Amino acid sequence: MDVKILDRIIGAEFYTGVPDSLLRPLCDYLMDTYSTDPAHHIIAANEGNCTALAAGYHLATGKVPVVYMQNSGEGNIINPAASLLNRKVYAIPMLFIIGWRGEPGVHDEPQHIYQGEVTLKLLEDMDIESFVISRDTTEDEVRGAFAEFEKAFSEGRQAAFVIRKGALTYEKKISYKNSYTMSREEVIRHIVSFTADDPIVSTTGKASRELFEIREQNGQGHGRDFLTVGSMGHTSSIALGIALNKKERKVWCIDGDGSMLMHMGSLAVTGQISPDNLVHIVINNSAHETVGGLPTAAGTADITGIARACGYGRVFTAENYDDLDKALAEARDGSGLTFIEVKCALGARDDLGRPTTTAIENKEHFMAHLAKE
Repeated sequence: MDVKILDRIIGAEFYTGVPDSLLRPLCDYLMDTYSTDPAHHIIAANEGNCTALAAGYHLATGKVPVVYMQNSGEGNIINPAASLLNRKVYAIPMLFIIGWRGEPGVHDEPQHIYQGEVTLKLLEDMDIESFVISRDTTEDEVRGAFAEFEKAFSEGRQAAFVIRKGALTYEKKISYKNSYTMSREEVIRHIVSFTADDPIVSTTGKASRELFEIREQNGQGHGRDFLTVGSMGHTSSIALGIALNKKERKVWCIDGDGSMLMHMGSLAVTGQISPDNLVHIVINNSAHETVGGLPTAAGTADITGIARACGYGRVFTAENYDDLDKALAEARDGSGLTFIEVKCALGARDDLGRPTTTAIENKEHFMAHLAKE
């Protein structure tokens, strides 16, 4: 279905969400139509954030907002959906548009499999009506479903269009870029050259894929690395948990700007505890690159200033490889909670592969490496 037709059927004036690859046509349409004009379109830090923001929009206007997300974000909306939106609380109407990763019977990555199995059940449990849009869903069918949704909205309820892979189309594919020159893969290659046998926890998306391939190219094996293929936003907290219990090891976290923003409160907790052996590296391309390249708020936020304010004692910024190597050497050779912001360009190799080991194998190899004296 053409997203312009879907937008006309919905008739909404305000969208907010977290980008998703299955919703790329919708995201491109919104950026092409509104960019990030906050009156009509806001890319939020996480799905709970955009749900609450949309609730505020309804309270101020009386209109029904639209929240878009990947189904992995359903967990982030459970609290506001159950304790804020629900008709037994404030009865705030809202339309969700959800990309269905891991749909049963459709091949997908391991982090999406269980989430895909429970996608519709979670919506049902949260008293959110749903309708699935496929490639062959007709305009009349969508109009009929939305007419039923409007009845739910009038009762202070919520509804969701669940989008199957390839169901949406848009005539344009928007290109996203920034002004930085370093490539993320080369940045990770530099990081690996400084970390020796130290454990690395890497964030979801292309960063972990690139780290896996760099280890393959180096013939190093994969036991040093925990590839956080799911649970976006929690990479640094996983690294913190490891650092606190392996105080004799330096623990490196390769994070992304979208991931850091998603659960930024974890920086304050990390700074409060301030482990001497944790190095938190944020590769900042100011974009949700893995799902299309839409911008994040990291393009305007002072994330090194945030790190300092949260209690990170050693803070560095790198915009070129010389500065990166100097910061990595300081992190390797010094002691104290360290934060490194690395500003890099968007883009990845067209032939970038995916890990060939399973998530369970990754965990077991990583734990075995940590167990070594």
